[in-house]
Amino acid sequence: MKLQKYMAHCGVASRRKSEEMIKEGKVVVNGEVIDYMGKVIDPDKDVVKVNGRRIKPESIKKYILLYKPEGYVSTLSDEKDRKTVIDLVKDVKERVYPVGRLDYNTSGLLIMTNDGDLAYKLTHPKHEIKKTYMAKVRGHISEEKLEKLRNGVQIEGYKTSPAIVRRLKENQGTSVIEISIHEGKNRQVRKMFDSIGHSVVKLQRVSIGRINLDNLEKGKWRLLTSKEVNYLREGR
Repeated sequence: MKLQKYMAHCGVASRRKSEEMIKEGKVVVNGEVIDYMGKVIDPDKDVVKVNGRRIKPESIKKYILLYKPEGYVSTLSDEKDRKTVIDLVKDVKERVYPVGRLDYNTSGLLIMTNDGDLAYKLTHPKHEIKKTYMAKVRGHISEEKLEKLRNGVQIEGYKTSPAIVRRLKENQGTSVIEISIHEGKNRQVRKMFDSIGHSVVKLQRVSIGRINLDNLEKGKWRLLTSKEVNYLREGR
């Protein structure tokens, strides 16, 4: 089994994040620091340590829906000592980690789990499902600019995939736009609006596929139902 996959199985982090940890020299196999990709291990024989702690596969899989508030980072730790989403799920016995990210100033639905296979599927470009956001932006956006978002815009050297965009309302000096995308690049929604000349004032992720926040309070979490977990696994 590849080392990063084993780490995900153990609930350390997603495969992508595990790869970053390997490159940073945080992973030791049988006393040897592994800082390169491609290492294959035998889960029954090899001893794997991350940050000095031996890891083993999680026997109980946990699937959590968190309503992330603004002012939290979607990582396990933060070098600037900011609050992390882990602080909001301290009463969860199993070690869970966020699937994808919401930036520091964005609130909304965040899935957390220790199921490495599901996390990998949800973050892989081939499988990513629709994510819907509510964006409050500066100014009144013309229909022509909204059409640009629908067709895809150029940001940082790549063109975004087509988006589903609806104008919900206009206030004095601002607009509220609902936007659904299938990608998940860093700060993508904010950058998309920046590209058409309208900065985001407030951003909230309201759903992932058919899963939404319902009446969950900000800063609180609940377990995903078995039906919701199966839906995410099927990717439909």
